[in-house]
Amino acid sequence: MSAPTTRPGEGPPAAGPPPGTRIKPVIFACMLAIFLAMLDSQVVATALPRIVGDLGGLDLFAWVTTAYIITSSVTTPVYGKLGDLFGRKTVFLAAVVIFILGSLLSGAAQSMEQLIAFRVVQGLGAGGLFVSVLAIIGELFSPREGAKYYGMFGMVFAGAAVAGPAVGGVLTDLLSWHWVFLVNLPLGLLVLGMLAAFLHLPPKTRRAKIDYAGFLTLSGAIVALTLVASWGGGKYDWTSPQILGLGAVAVVLGGLFVAVERRAAEPVIPLHLFRDSTFSVSVLVSAAAGVVFLGAVVFLALYVQVATGATPTMSGLVLLPMMAGLVAASVVSTKLITRSGRYKWYPVASMATGIVGALLFSTMDTGTPRAVVIGYMLVFGVAAGLNMQVLTMAAQNTAPRDDIGAVHATVAFSRQLGSTLGISVFAAIFYNRLTEELTARVPAGGLNGVSTDSLASHEVLDRLADTTRQAVEQAYAAALSPVFLATVPVLAVGLVCALLMKDLPLRTWGGGGEGGHGEGEGGHGHGHEQPAEQHS
Repeated sequence: MSAPTTRPGEGPPAAGPPPGTRIKPVIFACMLAIFLAMLDSQVVATALPRIVGDLGGLDLFAWVTTAYIITSSVTTPVYGKLGDLFGRKTVFLAAVVIFILGSLLSGAAQSMEQLIAFRVVQGLGAGGLFVSVLAIIGELFSPREGAKYYGMFGMVFAGAAVAGPAVGGVLTDLLSWHWVFLVNLPLGLLVLGMLAAFLHLPPKTRRAKIDYAGFLTLSGAIVALTLVASWGGGKYDWTSPQILGLGAVAVVLGGLFVAVERRAAEPVIPLHLFRDSTFSVSVLVSAAAGVVFLGAVVFLALYVQVATGATPTMSGLVLLPMMAGLVAASVVSTKLITRSGRYKWYPVASMATGIVGALLFSTMDTGTPRAVVIGYMLVFGVAAGLNMQVLTMAAQNTAPRDDIGAVHATVAFSRQLGSTLGISVFAAIFYNRLTEELTARVPAGGLNGVSTDSLASHEVLDRLADTTRQAVEQAYAAALSPVFLATVPVLAVGLVCALLMKDLPLRTWGGGGEGGHGEGEGGHGHGHEQPAEQHS
């Protein structure tokens, strides 16, 4: 009896979901977990003014967000590797439990110091939600079949972004700011129960060797770099001893991390993955996308609310077309990718369209019609949606199965780190230009001692004279223009990198490693790319 044959580059047929796993409940639970992780940052931002009014600690309130970002960033690559070693389900359930615990503690906080500490706990769990979902999808489905599920992430992301401010405002006004965190409990418990009951994955047979030195050096480097991005140009000058010292720490620990990973038996981020050009390009383009499509969006809301005088509710409606463009582009692109098995030109189109959108944004001022602004946002949303999960699919497509968790974690981490750096750099550009514009435009004594930080508040703006308010709005619009122009070179670098990506077909079967590509590597790094390239 002859063995079944397969075409080059495809490998054996997919075995299907593991016995006992029910796909629909698992996918629903995974999407709900992503929604929780995305929603949390949105609802907390809305509630922060009320939190400060209740707990005090105005000088510490930024750490409510910073502490969460640092811990979730640090743990993202760690969770990916732990999933490779101990199994996706175990690690995912642990992340959900930690997230629920952090949410409960944050909701019960009685001081700003307590809230910051409990947000650290919440961030420790949040870091494992997104990467675990990606890795589970990668383990349950072939890259080509999984494309349709990755497309759902765009809808979930947009839904959280749109619903977040509204949910945060409603919970804070009708109940209290505590419920911004406590709302995670019932939803988190639902995720926990569904995953425990319906997700069944094969047990891991690899002997676990935890790379403690890698975890510590990587965590230290991420913390130092995040603090540089958060404090640079704001709390401290970029050339201050504090920022330069933190930068030096980040460089030294980063170098130590690379040295440690070269010798580690089970590295946190397997360095051999970077020998694969598809993986390396996916990481770079993902970082560029994080800088622009996540980092710059913060300033769009600022433009709509301050420069055009829109209320928070109206600004949400104005931003809605951007999210609609993101969802539409994400859904359509993943369907086309599933049908054709090709993905290269979507990140290329994303970067190119993003450049157009950024240049359009840079022309906006207080006189730009709202309908025109909405059109610009639709363009930008389409650009963001064209790369939402394509880069994850591309990186997974050429990865051995044993490294799927590390692959997803590294791509997700690069996007998250890009977002953090983007927000910080753009904030420095914005505030420096805003100071100049306010000085040049606002009449002497017009602000009457009102601080620059409070000008984004509608209550403060409404108390200003009409001429002063108009000058402030014009200053904000003028200060935001260089922010959008600063995204153009980042997108240009992303475009060049995307053009260098190989146009490999998505595999129609499971990942490498265990009976897949990993068995065929045999010291050739990623020799499995060769048959696929012959069809390019």
